[in-house]
Amino acid sequence: MPTAARPLARRAPGATASRSAARRPAPAALWPYLLIAPTLVGTAFLLLYPLLRNLLISVQHYRMAELIRGRPAFVGLDNYTTLLGDAEFWTVAARTARWTALNVVLIMLLGTLVALLLVRLGRRMRLAVTVALVLTWATPVIAATTVFQWLFQSRFGVVNWALDRVGLHRFHDYAWFAHGDATFAVLVVLVVWQSVPFVALTLYGGLTTVPGELYESARMDGATAWQTFRLVTFPVLRPLFALVTSLEVIWCFKCFAQIWVISQGGPNSATTTLPVYAFQIAQSLHKYDLGSAASTVTVLILLGVLLFNLRRLHREEATDL
Repeated sequence: MPTAARPLARRAPGATASRSAARRPAPAALWPYLLIAPTLVGTAFLLLYPLLRNLLISVQHYRMAELIRGRPAFVGLDNYTTLLGDAEFWTVAARTARWTALNVVLIMLLGTLVALLLVRLGRRMRLAVTVALVLTWATPVIAATTVFQWLFQSRFGVVNWALDRVGLHRFHDYAWFAHGDATFAVLVVLVVWQSVPFVALTLYGGLTTVPGELYESARMDGATAWQTFRLVTFPVLRPLFALVTSLEVIWCFKCFAQIWVISQGGPNSATTTLPVYAFQIAQSLHKYDLGSAASTVTVLILLGVLLFNLRRLHREEATDL
């Protein structure tokens, strides 16, 4: 009798994949990690090392002599005690809080209004406004700051000329950068002008994801524009608003280049914020230890604000689920 053919054993579906994965050479498995290795090394060198170095200097006695000959002495938390015991530090901290709050409120308000405007504009006008916002956002900080110096120049500035032409003659040859409140106001205008495009474009992207049925239902119920925003738009985009607000708090709190180029913290320390204060102590007074301590305190404040907002955002997402 003919021998019965032996049935072929059916291989399990995952057997081939398991064997090919086992035969895969080790370098192929490491390839994704090798691709991100330069980014990780660069991040550690540009961010982690300066942070650790700054923290180390803040617990040492590090002045001009130590910078030249080395061998700084370890002093523990003495620099932090000296810093926190200085009344000027608390004055600067309070000014920084006012500076941050004022800028963030104006940026979020104007950015939200511009985003709502973009939604209602026609295609061509929306494109023109978007291009203008992108160009404003892309302008280098120092270049924009220099332009604002020209605009508010006392004798030949466009702002004084325009204000004088509309009847505000007291601004003729007005020295904006000789008065603390005026300089503070110019810096606020500059920072708000630079920050509104980011907020507007980000919120506009979020507005395009809100379902149109919600707006249609609100219109059928007779809701006003403010009620529609408060009851429909804001609840849907609350996580995005929280994230953008957190980023703007960090951006405004750590502003340095604009203040330093225009006023260097003056006049009479009217525009000195914590980043400027830390730089003045370290570079002008050569007290690198106290400057590092002030920088570390600034980082800790920003970290606390960021963790608070992220925790609140996580709690709101958990509640929505």
